Amino acid sequence: MANKVISQMGLPKSIANIFAARNILTSKDALSLTEFDLMELLDVGMSDVNSAVTHISEMTCPPYQTAFSLMEERVQNEYLAGHLPTRLKGLDEALCGGVPFGALTELVGPAGIGKTQFCMKLALLAALPTACGGLNGRAIYIDVESKFSSRRLIEIGAESFPEVFQLERMAQEMAGRILVLRPTSFTEFTESLQQVKLSILQNQIKLLIIDSMAGFVSGENDRDVKAPKQHSLGWHISFIKSLAEFSRIPIIVTNQVRSQNCDELVQYPFQAENKHEIVKDPERLNSHLVAALGIHWAHAVTIRLVLESDSGQRYIKVAKSPISPPLAFPFIITSSGISLISDNGIEVKGPEIHSIHCQGFDDFLTSVGPSYNG
Repeated sequence: MANKVISQMGLPKSIANIFAARNILTSKDALSLTEFDLMELLDVGMSDVNSAVTHISEMTCPPYQTAFSLMEERVQNEYLAGHLPTRLKGLDEALCGGVPFGALTELVGPAGIGKTQFCMKLALLAALPTACGGLNGRAIYIDVESKFSSRRLIEIGAESFPEVFQLERMAQEMAGRILVLRPTSFTEFTESLQQVKLSILQNQIKLLIIDSMAGFVSGENDRDVKAPKQHSLGWHISFIKSLAEFSRIPIIVTNQVRSQNCDELVQYPFQAENKHEIVKDPERLNSHLVAALGIHWAHAVTIRLVLESDSGQRYIKVAKSPISPPLAFPFIITSSGISLISDNGIEVKGPEIHSIHCQGFDDFLTSVGPSYNG
């Protein structure tokens, strides 16, 4: 809440512009200063400062609500917003309809597991006519890692929705509804995010995909020497969350994985003596891949879907959701994209739902080939 952007709080434009000019951008920036400090920095009267601080405080710390009013609000929001069905029946049922509008949904997993395949299918679903189960709109695809393939997109569409793609020029029309941005630096990525809000208002945007959020943070993209560390993403996290709430569209963000270091493997003091034994255990190390971007980002997402491989079998797990039980669905990747092997999810108990496996994944990729991985 402290990172809410002041420019989106409904302050009078004159005072909001002054805050921006003085680089006081978030509620934390403003509320960390005294009224006298703000009066001096903004060069306005005390009455204007008090009015602005009161408004920012109310927006940052809204009044309490009853459980009944929260229930009514949630039902109303779901009625107005809804979900984007993934066309994966079991997963859609677990998520009560699909990917929710007005929220962040994260796809996290090792490279080549199928995150980009999933994203391209969702982009097509946003573009499809409503009569075919789509949103009949446009999708913005921020392709940070240059993994988006228009050829693969058309293949997925033709195999998944032949009744649409066999019509004359429909393949070109569907592909034309997906707007691809390829920022080459962290600065360009930031600028792309700022342009998205205006595009959502002007171009009937029904879906935003960022593939991947970790691209400029993990070190894989070395072209931008100013690429930030994890803790520097505070503005971006706040902006994307507020964008989801403002636009009421689904936002999909992919994330990479990393290995835990030795200290992270020790979760409790009594494990410290056995730290070296844990590190020597390959099975234990394999199960200790974690999502990149850290805990701050993990708390920001509403739904986390983990894509992993265990003994050569791929799974998609509902690792975080306010409405779904912890379930895992085995899946394969075909010419039509991701397909569930079974619509009956496997209940996952305990901390296993948060682990990320890639056992047998290298051999699996070799046998399948590169065409359907991503």
